[in-house]
Amino acid sequence: MSGHKMLFSGLKLWTSGRSRWISRLHDDCSTKVCIVGSGPAGFYTAQHLIKARQDVEVDIYERLPVPFGLVRFGVAPDHPEVKNVINTFTQTARQPRCRFYGNVSVGTDVSVEELRHAYHAVVLSYGAEGNRSMGVPGEDLAGVHAAKDFVGWYNGLPSCRELRPDLRCDTAVILGQGNVALDVARVLLCPLDILKKTDITQPALEALAESQVRRVLIVGRRGPMQVACTIKELREMVNLPNTRPEMMAADFEGVAEALKDLPRPRKRLTELMSKTALEIPGEKEQQRRSVASHTWGFRFFRSPVEILADPDRGRAAGIRLAVNRLEGSGEGARAVLTGEVEDVTCGLVISSIGYKSLPIHPSLPFDSRKAVVPNNMGRVQHAAGLYCSGWLKTGPTGVIATTMNNSFDTARSLMEDMDSGTLDVSAAKPGSRSVSALLEKRGVKPVTFSDWEKIDGVETRRGEAIGKPREKLLTVEEMLQVARS
Repeated sequence: MSGHKMLFSGLKLWTSGRSRWISRLHDDCSTKVCIVGSGPAGFYTAQHLIKARQDVEVDIYERLPVPFGLVRFGVAPDHPEVKNVINTFTQTARQPRCRFYGNVSVGTDVSVEELRHAYHAVVLSYGAEGNRSMGVPGEDLAGVHAAKDFVGWYNGLPSCRELRPDLRCDTAVILGQGNVALDVARVLLCPLDILKKTDITQPALEALAESQVRRVLIVGRRGPMQVACTIKELREMVNLPNTRPEMMAADFEGVAEALKDLPRPRKRLTELMSKTALEIPGEKEQQRRSVASHTWGFRFFRSPVEILADPDRGRAAGIRLAVNRLEGSGEGARAVLTGEVEDVTCGLVISSIGYKSLPIHPSLPFDSRKAVVPNNMGRVQHAAGLYCSGWLKTGPTGVIATTMNNSFDTARSLMEDMDSGTLDVSAAKPGSRSVSALLEKRGVKPVTFSDWEKIDGVETRRGEAIGKPREKLLTVEEMLQVARS
């Protein structure tokens, strides 16, 4: 080899070695943050940290092989615009200082304690995976489902794949009057031509094609002025093709007089509800309603007492509701039993009374009554270096924008602690290097973000072939097969 070539070759080796050394030096000097859960709370926390600080590296761990949590598995199929936040999350995940590790179950494959050793800070953002119990006899009967599971079934959540709800009944009763309850009502009544163009799963589409549900009652323990849904979701119900509203005029007594004192968003919502329930519609709307084959309606001042069984089939055949009256007014009004009950015949009962978070490990702080991790602005109490964001921090409230703001707050708390020295970032931490070694030893092979992009590609191609935005893979096995192909 000539002298020039040797010099050039040596220079090349030295340059590549030096850049590796600089990269390793940066890697060792940076603050390592790990986020558990890749839903909106996890991604918004990561986004804020990466944008605000050049010295922070973020690793996101997710139990499933696919990211995005409730954006993928909770948002209604006919709300594709809400899923656009995935584009923002994808930009975050592609940042050099952000890494995604799917198919890793924290608490099973790797402990929180091991993560705390490997990272300067750990943010718990794994959401609300549990269901709130109704606490009434018969809630375990066939034909009774939690809204979270029903939503997971039509959105392709692997753990809900076997749900197979029996839709061979005329009436469905949904308990709860929030946006999720209205999503479920809309999917049950939505014309198939609309659903066919969404990313609803094929098995759900087939089941809904055979559905005999013609009437949906959306039941709440309080009155029209306390409903938890937003005006957008109510308007969608009012305008849903081939449906007409059926409400009880008595439920709206005194509402018109109270309207003037309501805050504007609540006033607009209540006005639309009252108008839908009480006013005689115009000719065009009357004509639309007269040919509608499906009905829906709110039922107010009602609480579940018991799910009634069909003795022959051992499944739900009806629901007994207690009749309530209100004490107080506005948001603080309480439902009080009157002693009256009424029975409603129905073959499907869906409980939409709220999701709840579950503790990830007995050693970590958890308020089981509120189903949240006790925290101060996202700082977990009595656990230095441990933070939380999303529903685990606040309880299951608000929309995606609410989660964004509370996740940004958690990120700000973490950065304040870095600056004040409350969070010790002086010692180098190995981060994913040590966790990857542990996972390898335990036979766990994580799914990277580029592996997820393979899954994404397959799903969108499958969807395009049948005129849908995507056709989701429904099992973890299928997802892993594609990811590793």
